[in-house]
Amino acid sequence: MFIDYERLSDSVQRHEGLRLKPYKCTAGKLSIGYGRNLDDRGITKVEAKAMLDADLQSCMFELMALDAFRTIESPLRREIIIEMCFNLGLKRLLKFQKMWAAILCEAWQVAAEEMLDSKWAKQVGNRAITLAKGMKDGD
Repeated sequence: MFIDYERLSDSVQRHEGLRLKPYKCTAGKLSIGYGRNLDDRGITKVEAKAMLDADLQSCMFELMALDAFRTIESPLRREIIIEMCFNLGLKRLLKFQKMWAAILCEAWQVAAEEMLDSKWAKQVGNRAITLAKGMKDGD
């Protein structure tokens, strides 16, 4: 069976419209994009991984604008900051002012302590403990 895929795609895009944030469709289903029904269909592992990759790339791009981030030599410590940015968003991550000051001084124990002395650490539990250990040790 032959179809004109471009014509089909254009028609669906035109009729569904694009919404980049979740919304309730006329049937009351949580949807996103061009009418993707998240309640019934969800997303695939491949789509989830693509979204994760895009989000991590975005975090890395945002962080590269920060002098304190660029001074970190340890790949693990950079990865920890990227993961925190992914989890918190850059705006909230920047509120860790004492942690950033410690990073600039390469005071890794202090940076780790500042990570743990936060509302975020209480919210994420073992994740914070693991990341703080990596920040302290650097490997």
